[in-house]
Amino acid sequence: MKGPIRLLLVPLQAPMVLLLLVVSAYLGAHISAEIGVRRDLADTATTVRPMLWWLECLQAIVVVVICSIPDLLLRQVSTLMSASRVLSLVITLLIVTMGGLYLLHLNVLANVLILGSSVMLARLDLARIRVVYSPLLSTALLGLVVLGGMMLGSYIGR
Repeated sequence: MKGPIRLLLVPLQAPMVLLLLVVSAYLGAHISAEIGVRRDLADTATTVRPMLWWLECLQAIVVVVICSIPDLLLRQVSTLMSASRVLSLVITLLIVTMGGLYLLHLNVLANVLILGSSVMLARLDLARIRVVYSPLLSTALLGLVVLGGMMLGSYIGR
């Protein structure tokens, strides 16, 4: 009985989780409005707009994964890169190229930075009150909060 009550009190003890929900709802409303306003997608509304929405959701999940389990992610990448110099060069080149292409779109970078900092603040607040789960479970829970907030913001923004 103590476990469910403790979970219900988490938003009161860790207000940054509520902030993460509000930030993701705002991003969901912003993305929904941005996709709805684009005039160049007017004739392809039935196929392209839902795909853009799912790509934005995928981007949010990638941000949550990178911000939630950096130690596991970096350990796997460093193990792979230490296997050979060729793999190290290919991985570094891939990361730099994809990162550079991604950073060319600065309006997307702002959303990523805001969401990433919100996820890190929520993790810090949860660690402060000693609510620590396994890395995969915490990633899944924070991902559900972010996707739920984005869906809520999408419905509010319409």
